[in-house]
Amino acid sequence: MGKDVLVQRLVDSYNNWPGQETGTENCAGGTGRMTQERYPYDNLFSPIRINRMTVKNRIVMAPMGNIDMCEETGRPNDMMLQYFFARAKGGTGLLTTGLIPVSHGIDATVTELGKLSYFPRIDRSRTVYSGWRDLAQGVHAFGSKIFIQLTAGLGRVGNPQCLLTQYKFPQSASLNPNFYISAIPSLPFTDGQLKKIIKNTGQASADAHAMGLDGVYLHGHEGYLIEQMTNPAFNRRKLGHFVDWQRFGLDMVEEIRKRVGPHYPIMYRIDLSLPLEECYDESVLNSTYLKKFKNGRTVAMTLEYMDALVKAGVDIFDVDLGCYDNWWLPHPPSSMPAGCFLEVSRVVKEHFAEKGILSNAGVPVPIVGVGKLGYPDIAEKALQDGDCDMVMLGRPLLADPEWANKAYAGQVRDIRPCIGCQEGCLNEFVEAGHPQCAVNPRSSFESQIPEIPAPAAQKKKIAVIGGGPGGVITAVTAAQRGHTVDLYEKSAKIGGRIIAGSVAKIKFDVDNYRLYLEHLVEEAQAGDNFHYYPETKANPENISQKGYDAVVVAVGTKNAVPPVPGIETANTIQAVDLFTNPGKLGDAKNIVIVGGGVVGCEMAQWLAYEHDCSVTVIEMLPHFMNGVCTANRTHLLYALKAKGASMLNMTRVSGFENGKVKIRRNVHKNVPNPFNTWAPILPENIHNPLAPKVGEEWRDELLDADLVVLAAGGKSDDSLYFETLKQRSAPEIYNIGDSFAPGRILEAVRAAYRLGITI
Repeated sequence: MGKDVLVQRLVDSYNNWPGQETGTENCAGGTGRMTQERYPYDNLFSPIRINRMTVKNRIVMAPMGNIDMCEETGRPNDMMLQYFFARAKGGTGLLTTGLIPVSHGIDATVTELGKLSYFPRIDRSRTVYSGWRDLAQGVHAFGSKIFIQLTAGLGRVGNPQCLLTQYKFPQSASLNPNFYISAIPSLPFTDGQLKKIIKNTGQASADAHAMGLDGVYLHGHEGYLIEQMTNPAFNRRKLGHFVDWQRFGLDMVEEIRKRVGPHYPIMYRIDLSLPLEECYDESVLNSTYLKKFKNGRTVAMTLEYMDALVKAGVDIFDVDLGCYDNWWLPHPPSSMPAGCFLEVSRVVKEHFAEKGILSNAGVPVPIVGVGKLGYPDIAEKALQDGDCDMVMLGRPLLADPEWANKAYAGQVRDIRPCIGCQEGCLNEFVEAGHPQCAVNPRSSFESQIPEIPAPAAQKKKIAVIGGGPGGVITAVTAAQRGHTVDLYEKSAKIGGRIIAGSVAKIKFDVDNYRLYLEHLVEEAQAGDNFHYYPETKANPENISQKGYDAVVVAVGTKNAVPPVPGIETANTIQAVDLFTNPGKLGDAKNIVIVGGGVVGCEMAQWLAYEHDCSVTVIEMLPHFMNGVCTANRTHLLYALKAKGASMLNMTRVSGFENGKVKIRRNVHKNVPNPFNTWAPILPENIHNPLAPKVGEEWRDELLDADLVVLAAGGKSDDSLYFETLKQRSAPEIYNIGDSFAPGRILEAVRAAYRLGITI
C-alpha cells in the first residue's frame, strides 16, 4: 500500500529533531524542560466529560504493565493497590491499569504452568474480585477515576516458552512468526476461539463495572492480539467471520456495550500506523520475516476504523505509532523528542471535527495525547493549541506520583523528572521483575517504604563522599531524617558521571535530573544540619579527624583503559573527558570509538548528529548495548544507521599504527546484523536452540582515525572505601553506587535511598 507521507516525515524526524543542531529548547519535537512559564495551567486542570462521567483534570496515567503485582491467582496484591493509590493521591485525574488478559486457556502465552499468572486477572473466579473492589474504592477516595485495560491476548508477541512448557504453539490472527524467536510460527486462532475471547471481554467488562471500576480500556495497539486481528499486516485470513479486519474490534466493543449498557465509558488504544514500511527499506523488508507484514493499515484506514468504533460505542481514544517490530516508537526512549506524537493526536482530532463525529452519548470524543509529555509547559501548550484533549503520562508518574499536585501548586522544580532510561519501568519486568523506577526508589514499593521516612532515633554526624546520584540521595535523605550531614564533592558540580551523560542533546531528560539533584542540594542547605563542600577531595585522614559516626563512600568509577599494544602513544581520549570537554575534538572528523555499550553508542550519536563526524564503533560482543532496554538500544542503532555510522561487532582492537587502528574482525556469515532493530536480544537465561551458530572467521583490518575515543566502561573506585575501613575512620562505613559495583542510576539511587532511610 506504500508509505504514508505524514508518517514517513514523523519517523524521520525522530532521528534528527530540532535542538540537536539548532539548540531549540523546551518545545514539542525538541527538548523538554521542567519550566513553569505557562503556570497556572488552567487547561491541564480543567474538568472533562467522557460519556456521562466527569474527570477532574486532563491528566491520564498511562497503562504500564502491572506484571508480578498480584498473587499467583491473579488477585491484585497490596503492592499494586498502594502503587495506584499513590498516583491518585498525587492528583492524577484518570488512572489506567496495565494490560489484563481475558484469554487465559485460549492464548497459551498469557498463562504460567499450573494455571498461575504473572498478570493480574479479573476472569479467574470470585477470588480475584476483592482486589479490584479495594482498588476502585481506594482510588475514588482521592477523587480520581480508574479504567481497567483489557487485552484479548499477546498472540505473536507472547513468550514462545509455552511451546516447551505446555507443548502449545503461540497463536495469532494468521500464520505469523513469533516476535521473540521468529523461527517459531504463531498458528492462526480459530473463529471459535476468537468469539470466546470476545465473550470473555464482555464478561470482564461486566465484572469491572460491578466491582466499581470506572471504565474499560481496550489494548488495541502496538501489535498485541487486538491489533493483530484489526490490521491487514497481521490479519491475512481468507475464510471465516474475521476476514474483515475491522470485525474483531467492532464485535468486541458491541459485546461490551451489550453487557454494560450505554453509559459505561469505553476507551480504545490504537496506533495511527505500525509503521513498518516507513521504518525499514526494501532490503530489510524483503530479507527478513517483516516481508509478511507489508500492506499494513494506512492512516486513512485507521481513521475509517475509528469512525466505526465510535458508532459501536467507543467514547475516548489515545493514539500513537509503532509496534513491537519497531519497539522504540510505542515506547519513546530518551533519544526521542518531547511531545513526539502530538501531531498524531491532532490528525485524529481534526478528522473527527471535520466529520462532526460525536460519541453515542452525544458529546465530542476526547483524544488523549501521548509520548513524552511529562513537562508541564509542553503539556499545557498541547491542550491550548488543540493538539489533544487530555495528556497521558506514564513514566513521569512513576518518577513522581505527585506530578499533578506539584504542577497545580506551581512547584515544578520539585517534580522529580523521568530520565527516559526505561530500565526500571520496562526492562525490569522484561527481565522477570515488576515495574520500578530508576529515580524513584519507592515506585512499586509504596506498600513497604513509607512516604515520609521515620525520624532518626539516634541523630548522627555523617560524611557522604561523592556528589553523584547515589551520594546526593543518601545525603539529602539522611538529613531529612535529622542527621547532620556533610556532602563532599571533588569537582565544582553536582552530578558525578551524569554530568558527562547529559551533554548530548538526546540526553535532555538526564540533564533535567541533574538539575533536580542540584535543587535538592540547594534546598537541603537551607537547613542547619546539611553542609555541602564542592571542590573538596576527602581522604581517610581528614575524615578520621572530624569524628563522624558514619561515612558513606559514593565516589563512582575510574575509567577503564583497554590493554592494547601502542595505546599509550595513540591519539586517544576517554568518552567522559570528551563529553565534558568537547573542545578537545578539535578538527577531528574521522572518529573510532572503542566500546559499543550505551556510552560508546551515545558518543557516536553525539559526534554524528551534533558534530557532523564520521564514526566507527567497535564492540567485542555479538550485540551492541547488550542489556540496555530494547527501546533505547534500538532507536540509537536505528538513528546511527540513518547517519551512516559503521558498527563493527565481534571485533577487537589489536593495536595502533601510524594514525590507524588495527582490528581483528569476525566476518562469519552468522555474525549478528548490528543494525537489527526489529528483533530483540533474549534475556541471558533464555536459550534459543534455533539460533544459527556463529563460527570464527577472523580478518585483520586497518581503520583510519583522527581520534580514538575510549568507551570501554569503568571500574569501581573502591580504594577510598577500603582505606577508610583500614584506618577505622568511623564506626560505620558504607560503600554504594558505582564505587561498589558499576551500574546504572537505578542501582545507585535504590541503594542510596534505602541506606538513607535506615542509617
